[in-house]
Amino acid sequence: MLIEILGTLLSLAYLYCSVTQRSALWLLGFVSSALYIVVYFQSKFYADMTLQVYYLVVSVYGWWHWKRGRQVRSTQAELPVTRTPGRTWAGVAAVAVVLFAAYWSVLRRTDAALPVGDSFTTALSIVATWMLARKYIEYWLIFIVVDAVSAMQYIYKGLYPTAGLFIVYTVMAVVGYRQWRKTMEGVAGRRGTKS
Repeated sequence: MLIEILGTLLSLAYLYCSVTQRSALWLLGFVSSALYIVVYFQSKFYADMTLQVYYLVVSVYGWWHWKRGRQVRSTQAELPVTRTPGRTWAGVAAVAVVLFAAYWSVLRRTDAALPVGDSFTTALSIVATWMLARKYIEYWLIFIVVDAVSAMQYIYKGLYPTAGLFIVYTVMAVVGYRQWRKTMEGVAGRRGTKS
């Protein structure tokens, strides 16, 4: 329970940094993911457990990409928020479907708590977190769905601090989307005045 509460608190700090586009989110995400590996293993949410391992890796990639994005775009102070390119959506959808099928085919043969739901949220979380690393705004829309479904699963399994975290995540995903949209529109507006 103590590990779950600490993971929850660090995850809330991660969420704040994500909404405000602070690169510290990647460090907070790394540490909270390490803690949640234990929580999910003990609760038999195996896909979510492996998702946390992925988060460890993507935290390093995200931090590097956000920092590298600043260097590559030397005229900008930071990696800009953009829309997901149209051609990227097909790849994102295909990867999500393949991941869902792979997770579900494994989890249905185990004592996993909720194999279909766990596979669904894990597959979407993997692709959405990659989108966060690229600063694609639609990342937030995917996470509205993921977080709401996850909250219901955790209530069902009695993981109340984690369920509460995911209810906050759901609300904050809406806030995050709006904040990122304002940032994106602000950049577009500044470009328009320079023309």
